[in-house]
Amino acid sequence: MPRKLSKQSTSTSLSSTSTSTTAAGPSLPSILSDGRPLPRAVVFDLDYTLWPFWVDTHVYAPLRPNATHSACTDKVGESFAFYREVPAILHGLSLAGVRLGVASRTHAPDLGRDMLKLLHIPSASSLLAAENGEGGGGGGKSSGGSGSGKDKARKAIDFFDAGLEIYPSSKIRHFEVLHKRTGIPYAEMLFFDDESRNRDTESLGVTMWLVRDGVTWSEIESGIQEWRRRRGV
Repeated sequence: MPRKLSKQSTSTSLSSTSTSTTAAGPSLPSILSDGRPLPRAVVFDLDYTLWPFWVDTHVYAPLRPNATHSACTDKVGESFAFYREVPAILHGLSLAGVRLGVASRTHAPDLGRDMLKLLHIPSASSLLAAENGEGGGGGGKSSGGSGSGKDKARKAIDFFDAGLEIYPSSKIRHFEVLHKRTGIPYAEMLFFDDESRNRDTESLGVTMWLVRDGVTWSEIESGIQEWRRRRGV
């Protein structure tokens, strides 16, 4: 079977990135709170970008979530989850006002969507405010239901307000649909993907950042810096 090895862990524990402290609410990493421009939309591939597997190769339906919805088990008992820093990244970008989307050419689109529905993202305060010991108490771990109002666990699929383009096709086609749906110019989009062939999306004006072993805060920072460099901001 093709690769399913990752140097990253799959956990909802805190990342090591630095954050800015706020008087109330979750803290944001400095790359998202430095006052400089951010992409209006960040789009992610799924396989080996948000999670360390090919959903159409390694996963066998049906899926069953664990008690906290931090991982899913498939028909043969294999466990699947996001890369470790993905939950905090989704919260951070959303809180910074960036719209999120998915562009995946998987041959198992229904399974991919099911995974996004069954995997839940813990509260923002549990993932961001406690970074590097700030925010107190929780040590970064969450039962998935802490907080009140909007600061509570949510289905991962609910974060992708720019849309989900999950079907076999070219990534250019995916971006054309995302652009039409959101009205966001291609130049205002940043794309994270693990395959260099998908740099063809840059012919549209999209900035693509190649990830080697899943999305991390370091990759997010590098991608945003490259997007800013190309725009001269």
